[in-house]
Parts: sequence; structure tokens; C-alpha cells
Amino acid sequence: DGKIYDAYVIYPKNHTSEASFVEYFVYQIMPDILENKCGYKLCIYGRDIYPGEDAASAIEKRMQKSRLLIILLTHQLINSKGDAYDQHIALYNALIQNDTKVILLEMETIGTYGKLQESLRFIIKQQGTIKWKEEHTVHPQSPNSKFWKQVRYHMPLTCRSS
Repeated sequence: DGKIYDAYVIYPKNHTSEASFVEYFVYQIMPDILENKCGYKLCIYGRDIYPGEDAASAIEKRMQKSRLLIILLTHQLINSKGDAYDQHIALYNALIQNDTKVILLEMETIGTYGKLQESLRFIIKQQGTIKWKEEHTVHPQSPNSKFWKQVRYHMPLTCRSS
């Protein structure tokens, strides 16, 4: 199908103390489980988009070469106004062009979804979210946990290994 990546990962990129776990999750836990243990190929901003590249066009190209999008829902992502270009492109592709599947990972309890942009609320209403719970942090590297099984269920079938 011409795709290079199984998923493009969208996460908050502000460097605050709350973001440190999310960044650890994006750069360590996700690649360990989904790439190393399950054989998927992720595209992660900051790892797969290179310094000197035009970020906007690089993001769009990588998303087009990805089978689906994984969006990490955090309070920081919801409340960030400026640093959400990839999120806007992703939601446009998913909703308007209707050609991109989205997996929403709720990394912290969001509570009411009222603050979310309407497009995210629509996706949540359509398919829900996969919730990361604190008990996952005890053994986050287990691909057989309920959380990772749910994620893998939504991943592309082309290379699902277990």
C-alpha cells in the first residue's frame, strides 16, 4: 500500500515535568513493545523527523506514509494551543479525507471531554479511547497486558505478530 510506517505517534511536545513520563512512554515503552516485541514500525516526531527538515511538510509526508495515527491524550495536549500542528493535520486527514484510522490513548484521566476540540470528541464518540491506568506502570513492558492487547487489536493486520 506504499506505507512505510504502521503508525504516526502524536503526543504533547512541551518539556514540563508532567511530560517526562509521556516522553519516556513515547521514546522507550512504545518502541520497545510495538516495534521490538510486536514488529510494528512507528514514526515518532523527534526521532524520525530530522533536524533541518521543514517540520510541517515532514509531518504531513510521514502521516501520509503511515497506516494509522496514535494520539496520546493528555491534559497538556488538550490545553496546548500552539504546538499542535500535527494534531490538526491528523484530525483533518482522519475526519475530512476519511482515509486515516486513529487510535486514541488516554494517558491520564481526562474526565469530561468538554474541553476537547470537537473533532476529537467526535472520534471518541465513534470509537472510544484506550485508557492507560496507573497499574500499567508496574509492568509497562508486558505486551500481553490488557492495554497493549487493546492497542494491538487496533493496529494494522499486515504485520501483527501475536
